[in-house]
Amino acid sequence: MELIVAVYDDWGIGKDGTQPVALSADRKFFRQTTKGAMVIVGRRTIEDFPGRQPLPGRVNVVLTRSSGEIPGFTVCSSPEEAAKLAQTAERAVVIGGGSVYRQLLPLCSTAYVTKVHARPASDTFFPNLDQDPEWTMEQVLQSGEEDGICYEMCLYRRKG
Repeated sequence: MELIVAVYDDWGIGKDGTQPVALSADRKFFRQTTKGAMVIVGRRTIEDFPGRQPLPGRVNVVLTRSSGEIPGFTVCSSPEEAAKLAQTAERAVVIGGGSVYRQLLPLCSTAYVTKVHARPASDTFFPNLDQDPEWTMEQVLQSGEEDGICYEMCLYRRKG
């Protein structure tokens, strides 16, 4: 499995269920990177989706402890169930939020990390892959500046 995340300088990823600073370049990178893939998301993150609708052009899977159907999403009740379903896809990308990242990070081998050089208040954080001996930053795929905020899209791989 792969994952994609945007992090701030302190590896914060959000506050109150949304991104305090969102860059259009990162949104475009997200769309390009996840297009045609199975995406795995938490129920609370769906609240931040446009219209709370499934993302078009992708197979949408939600990992949640809540029972019931969510229109447009395949519902998985455990990380193991989501990981098993991910094996049926050509590509599966974990897209958040914080608790889904924590549960599925150990099963991921590739991470697309947009480093947004800002430090807004965050209440949710992603593990700092630069300090994790299991991960290595392999390549900066793209970098730039938007509205005075610098960013880099980085490709990380799990070692071994």
